[in-house]
Amino acid sequence: MAKYGELFLKSESVQRYYTKLLTKNIRMALNAAGLKADIELHRGRILISGDNTKDIADTVSKVFGIVGVSIAVLTSPERSEIEEAAAEFASKKLKSGMTFAVRPRRSNITGFTSQELGASTGSRIYQRVPGLTVNLTDPDYEIFVEARKEGGLIYDNSIEGPGGLPVGTQGKVLSLLSAGIDSPVASWLVMKRGCIVSYVHFNSEKYMGADTKKASLENLANLSLWTPGHSVEMVCVKIDKFYDSLVNVENQKNRCLICKRFMLRIASEIVRKEGYLAIVMGNNLGQVASQTLSNISVVESVVPPDIPVIQPLITYDKEETVKIARKIKTFRNLAGDVGCSVVPKHPAVSATSESVIEDEKELDIKELMKICLLDVKKYRALNGEIISPDES
Repeated sequence: MAKYGELFLKSESVQRYYTKLLTKNIRMALNAAGLKADIELHRGRILISGDNTKDIADTVSKVFGIVGVSIAVLTSPERSEIEEAAAEFASKKLKSGMTFAVRPRRSNITGFTSQELGASTGSRIYQRVPGLTVNLTDPDYEIFVEARKEGGLIYDNSIEGPGGLPVGTQGKVLSLLSAGIDSPVASWLVMKRGCIVSYVHFNSEKYMGADTKKASLENLANLSLWTPGHSVEMVCVKIDKFYDSLVNVENQKNRCLICKRFMLRIASEIVRKEGYLAIVMGNNLGQVASQTLSNISVVESVVPPDIPVIQPLITYDKEETVKIARKIKTFRNLAGDVGCSVVPKHPAVSATSESVIEDEKELDIKELMKICLLDVKKYRALNGEIISPDES
């Protein structure tokens, strides 16, 4: 049994569209895992029946839009059958001397209240296992019983889902993906809000660490696990020629800002060409010199005003980001050689647009963009594997 959350807040027509897409994503996830199952969509609940229930539950618990998954017993809507099934279910876990609680719920069923269902179910359980004590605050064991039009549901477990909205409800976006921790987490968070995410990675074998590209591909592969059945694309843009020019700019302090502006210019070109709706970045306010509020403004100013720049991590503490990275399996204890030799010793903390634009006059930005956009490789990942490096 899978529960979905905030979809209830939508209008009826939007909710129908979202839940239809949610069940489609569940089906794709199950197919990707090689699991056969029947899916029934009900108001607030999705019932999934098949063999390998644990594997089904684990798979569905990673689908965006799902807030929780439980392995449950399904009965008829008859109250007596629900009570008897709950007593049988609980008796396998309870022993005399333990405390327990029944958590009842009723939906579209008349003739009794949730409290009456909880009380009568508790009595039936006590008859089956004498010597128990009810404790509604901190019980040794909890059992959940639901009386619904589609049937009774009994369960005592729940796997937390990622929540959010079904992937595909908010359109396609382009995320700047690096070898680091922040950008994969930012990408995952916009997936959680229903976006289909494609990626762009900027690489330089000459100026970046030897493990940079490999680590970015690992991030791509791991992120694809969260959209099972959907292949995801990453465009890898080689920017050696840009760096060759950048290192000769007289004022070194603005290098990182000029670099990020260049990346955003190229990302904007890709957005225009491919029809993406926004750019995603992993900026975190004040984390490094290029991410002070004034510098973020200078960097983003090169993006056309009709292309939103989404920055989910802007207010996160680093530990919050690391916690999510561990959860989604994109965190690496050993980062490897992923440094950038272009970073100056004393980067600008509070640059002005005027000073950066003046420094950029030493570069032929448009020509460098053309050159770099001709040196592109495309990669696809599916279900955790890189499936198609394409050098077109």
